[in-house]
Amino acid sequence: MKVLVTGAKGQLGTDLVLLLSDRGYEVYGYGREELDITNFEQVKRVIVGIQPDVAIHAAAYTKVDLAESEPDQAFLVNAYGTRNVAVASEAVGAKLVYISTDYVFDGTANTPYNEFAPTNPLSVYGKSKLAGEQFVRGLHSKFFIVRTSWVYGKHGNNFVKTMLKLGQERDELMVVHDQVGCPTYTVDLANCILELIQTEKYGIYHVSNSGHCSWYKFAKAIFEEAGIKVKVNPCTTKDFPRPAPRPAYSVFEHMALRLNGFKEMPNWRDSLKNFLTNGY
Repeated sequence: MKVLVTGAKGQLGTDLVLLLSDRGYEVYGYGREELDITNFEQVKRVIVGIQPDVAIHAAAYTKVDLAESEPDQAFLVNAYGTRNVAVASEAVGAKLVYISTDYVFDGTANTPYNEFAPTNPLSVYGKSKLAGEQFVRGLHSKFFIVRTSWVYGKHGNNFVKTMLKLGQERDELMVVHDQVGCPTYTVDLANCILELIQTEKYGIYHVSNSGHCSWYKFAKAIFEEAGIKVKVNPCTTKDFPRPAPRPAYSVFEHMALRLNGFKEMPNWRDSLKNFLTNGY
C-alpha cells in the first residue's frame, strides 16, 4: 500500500513516516520544502504522480497566537491547502486522513465532546482548521477527520519538552489550571491512524489519550514521572493573557472509536510514562 504523508517533518508526521515504513508500507513523506500544499498545481502533480492508496494530511499552520494577526496565512494553509490535498486525493481514489484539532470547540461544555457535538471555534486557528474539515467533507468521499489535542512526542517542540527544559532551569513554575483537555502521545496517535486506514469506517474521530487533566496537573505529572523536583503553582488563564482564546474545556469522548470497534486509547499518564522511559 502506498501512503503519502504531508507535514512529514512535523512531530506527528515524523512518527507516522517511521511507523508506516516499519510496517512495510511504501511511504512518501513531504515536508514544506518538498511540497507546498497551497500550490494546487504542485499538489495535483505530486499526488497524481504517486497514485497513493492513502493520503495523510498532517501539514498545517499551527501558530495559534500568530494566526490572530495572520488570518489570511492560516486560512490559506489550513483551509485551501487542505482543499488542494482533498481534491487531488479524491481524483486518484485515495483515502484521506485530515488531522484536525480540539480547537474547533468553544470549551463551554462540562461533559466530554463526542464527534457529533456542535463546533464553535473561538480562535482564527480553530476556525481555519474547521474550514479544512468542511472542505474535506464537501470534496472527498472516503475520509477520516481525526481531531486530536495537546500533542507531544519525540520530534518537534511541545509542552512536555518545554516543561522538562524549564525544570532544569527553575525550581518554581506557574501553570494554568483552568484549561482542561486530553494529552496525546504522537506514537499512540500514529498507531490509531494506522488502524483507521486499514478500514473503510470513514467519518470523524476524536483521537487523544484517554482520561483528562489540566495543564497544571499535566505539568506536575511530567515532573513526577521524570523525577525532577519543581514547585508547580496553579494560575488562571487571565494571569497569562495571549492573543488567541483557548477552549477552557476540550475533553474528548472517543465515541467513534468505541462504536466502530477500535481499541481504547491508552491512558494519558501511562503514555507520558512510556514517552519519558523510551527517550525524548
